[in-house]
Amino acid sequence: MEKNSKIEFLAIGDMVIDAFIKLKTAEVVGEPDTKDYKICMPFGEKIPFDDVYVINAVGNASNAAVSAARLGLSTYFVTNIGDDKDGKDCLETLEKNNVHTEYVKINSGMKTNYHYVLMYGPERTILIKHQEYPYAFPEIDEPKWIYFSSINETAFPTMHNAIADYCEAHPDTKLAFQPGKFEIKLGKEKLERLYKNADLFFCNVEEAAKILGTESLEIKNLLTGMHNLGPKTVVITDGPKGAYAYDGTDMWFVPCYPDPAPPVSRTGAGDAFASTFTSAIALGKTPGEALAWGGINSMAVVQHVGANVGLLTREKLEEYLKNAPESYKAKKID
Repeated sequence: MEKNSKIEFLAIGDMVIDAFIKLKTAEVVGEPDTKDYKICMPFGEKIPFDDVYVINAVGNASNAAVSAARLGLSTYFVTNIGDDKDGKDCLETLEKNNVHTEYVKINSGMKTNYHYVLMYGPERTILIKHQEYPYAFPEIDEPKWIYFSSINETAFPTMHNAIADYCEAHPDTKLAFQPGKFEIKLGKEKLERLYKNADLFFCNVEEAAKILGTESLEIKNLLTGMHNLGPKTVVITDGPKGAYAYDGTDMWFVPCYPDPAPPVSRTGAGDAFASTFTSAIALGKTPGEALAWGGINSMAVVQHVGANVGLLTREKLEEYLKNAPESYKAKKID
C-alpha cells in the first residue's frame, strides 16, 4: 500500500480478535443498562452453542480505523500485536481494508489480544484480557486527526500524556477521544489534559454519568457536564433512543436510523457511530450531518456479527442517507 504524504486519520488504541460464541440457551435476568442485568448459565454442566465467529482486527480504535478507511480517509493505526498467527491475521485484515500499518508494533515473544464474546440474541458479554505491551508513542508525520480509544491501563500515563503532549505541540492536529473501559476507570482527573485537548468527545449516556459521578441520566445535564471538562464538541449516544451533540452553543439530536431487520449483534455500534461522526467532520460535514452519518453506520454494523464487518463505504452510506425516511434528520433542540 503506497504511503500518502498526509495522514488524515490516525487511530491509536489496542487491537483484539473477538471470538463470538453464539449460545443456544441461557437465562437473562434484570433490566438492560442496570447493574442487575445478567446472563446466567448452569455451573458444572455442558452448555450447547450454535456457532463460533472469529473476527480479526477489532477493538474500539481498530474499528475506527477500518471505518475511516472505508469512508475514504487516508488512515493509519498505532497499535501493538504479538509475533503470532493471530497478529499476522490482524495485519492482513487491516491491509485488506486499506489501513496503513507502518505504526503497528510487532512484539517478539508476546501474544495478540484475544477476547471471547458470549452472544445471546443481540446482546453479549465479553471476556477480556489485554496483553501488557511496552507502549510507546511513535515518531509520526503530522496527522489531520488523532482518534484515541481503549488501551490497556498499563499504558497510563505513557501513552495518554504523550498524546496530550503531541496535541499541545501540534495545534493543527485535532483530537477525537472515545474513552474505553480503562480510561473511564482512571477517572476524569487523571485524563484532564485529554479532555481539554479533545475537539470531539464520545461516550454513551451511562458512561457520561459514570465519568461525571452523577446518577442523573438527564441528557442536557450530561452534555453540558461533559462539555465543561474541555471538549469542544461532545457526542453522547443513547442506544435505541438516538444520539446527541453539543458544541457549547447548539445542541442537536438524531433518532436511530430504522433497522432493516432485527439487530444481530450490537457489538461495535458505538465505535461505528463515533468514528463515522469524526470522519464526517474530517470530510467537512456539519455536526448535524455527522450525526446522520453516524446513525447509518451504526445501524449497518448491528446487522452483522463482528464490529467491523458491516461498516459501510462512503458510497453506500450516502445511498442510505438519500433513501432515509423524512423523519431521519438531525434537529437542533432547546
